[in-house]
Amino acid sequence: MQNNIFSGLFVGQNLVTIKQVDSTNSFLKNLLSNSTPVPEGTVIMAEEQYAGRGQQQNTWHAEPGKNLTFSLLLKPHFLAPNQQFDLNRAASLGVYDALYPLLGDKLKIKWPNDIYYGDQKLGGMLIENTIQGDKLKDSVVGIGININQENFPEGASNATSVKQILQKDYELTLILSEICKHIEVYYLKLRAGQTEFVRNAYLARLYWLNEERSFESNNGVFNGIVKNVLPEGLLVIEDTNGQQMEFNLKELKFLNK
Repeated sequence: MQNNIFSGLFVGQNLVTIKQVDSTNSFLKNLLSNSTPVPEGTVIMAEEQYAGRGQQQNTWHAEPGKNLTFSLLLKPHFLAPNQQFDLNRAASLGVYDALYPLLGDKLKIKWPNDIYYGDQKLGGMLIENTIQGDKLKDSVVGIGININQENFPEGASNATSVKQILQKDYELTLILSEICKHIEVYYLKLRAGQTEFVRNAYLARLYWLNEERSFESNNGVFNGIVKNVLPEGLLVIEDTNGQQMEFNLKELKFLNK
């Protein structure tokens, strides 16, 4: 019988809200390094995160008190290290499903785990896994979503927020609750062995899926079509000659032209 891992999420010890922190991922990882046990489903939410991190050492800029910046602890002992990209899928789908009732069909998941509305970035995540033997021990899922911010710094020209789109403020903890609830759904599917369901759902919501677009790789700029994401997370793009190529995260750039 499966227990609801988030059943106590908003009751006392499972949700920790802090005023200011360098990074909620770092804060949660520090908690894990202490001897006190940290229960699965613990969420660290910050009003201000001044050194938030994204993929490839990118920084995440968020105006204090206006956005969701939080980290969630999972303990996916049932997954092997070569399945860790499935956690990216589950977390991305959870955010997508939570926001879809508000934002509709223009919402997409940009590989590997950014959340886009049209061609603008709403949020992203950084998942940091600890491997023990042949299993994943801990996963710290850091998520940043622009909710009520209206102005973004230079260099974030493609950023947007829920408020910019809908012209309305939203209660952060309500959206946080929805995100965690939907992540739980996909996480439990992974735990029940329904891996293909999660992989297919992720692929169906992918940004630029089956569209001819421009990309840049180490070999230069080329046109291609996003066709698939392999189990370990490599992106498959078919070029104009029908040749399929596989890319890792640091090997490809999406070009909005």
